[in-house]
Amino acid sequence: MTNFFKDINKNKALLLMVLPGTIWFLFFSYLPMAGMVVAFKQYRYSRDGFWASIVESKWVGLQNFKFLFSTNDAYIITRNTLLYNSVFIIVGLVLAVLLAIVLSEIVNKRLAKIYQTGMFLPYFLSWVIVGYFVFSFLSFDKGLVNKVGAMFGVDPTQWYNNPTYWPLIIILVFLWKSVGYNSVVYLAAIMGIDKSLYEAAMIDGASKWQQIIHITIPMLKPLMTILTLLAIGRIFYADFGLFYQVPRDSGTLYSVTNVIDTYVYRGLKTTGEIGMSTAAGLYQSLVGFILVITSNYIVRKFNKENALF
Repeated sequence: MTNFFKDINKNKALLLMVLPGTIWFLFFSYLPMAGMVVAFKQYRYSRDGFWASIVESKWVGLQNFKFLFSTNDAYIITRNTLLYNSVFIIVGLVLAVLLAIVLSEIVNKRLAKIYQTGMFLPYFLSWVIVGYFVFSFLSFDKGLVNKVGAMFGVDPTQWYNNPTYWPLIIILVFLWKSVGYNSVVYLAAIMGIDKSLYEAAMIDGASKWQQIIHITIPMLKPLMTILTLLAIGRIFYADFGLFYQVPRDSGTLYSVTNVIDTYVYRGLKTTGEIGMSTAAGLYQSLVGFILVITSNYIVRKFNKENALF
């Protein structure tokens, strides 16, 4: 015990730096975990407050989970969530790394910053704004795409009533909004690579492409692996704004835009059952936790240094 207090006193400056983050995690990440019990109850409001509502609500066991798995939409929302996120992770990783490498090779650094800012800006736009931005292109009567098509004799398309094109539209909008932000992380990592490695490669006659393949990519692999593992942990979560605001909640597009988050939201609006939405959140978190543990275990088998833990 004496050694324990000595260690605290020795590292008190570092502990004080960590304290705000610790308090934040305690109040916003760990204490709310007690609310998981709502997933197993038929939640009803009580005049005596939130905790009284939890205690007095009827215990229903796994009944709330049937909301996700006993309907005809269960397969569709699970398929859409997994497939979209898989594409986002793979294509987003490739484009973010590629964009970071391209930006790092621009000689004019002032011009590079302009490009970087322009690609970084979409990340800060609200999905509501992005939804109207997409609508300005795809509107049936006033959309830019249909107007340009009419100039070439192409019949206008009812974009918001035709599910055929929307998987591609969703993917393109997501990449446009997120790749610039993700590339900043890889660009910072590239800037931290020892320049002497490139100088030695140039002396040995390595081309720019060979330098990228044999120096840049291997140095980025640990970061790429860690960020991919974290993304896999949220593979059962979908960006609500992307799948709700951009398609404008069009019912004819549900077959390709309905995901777990939008399905739960619509169910909550219809039934008002908080227990069902809590069950969906617990299900997503549990599956994500299992996937992270499994993926990290596989990574450790090949390279322990690239694993999260």
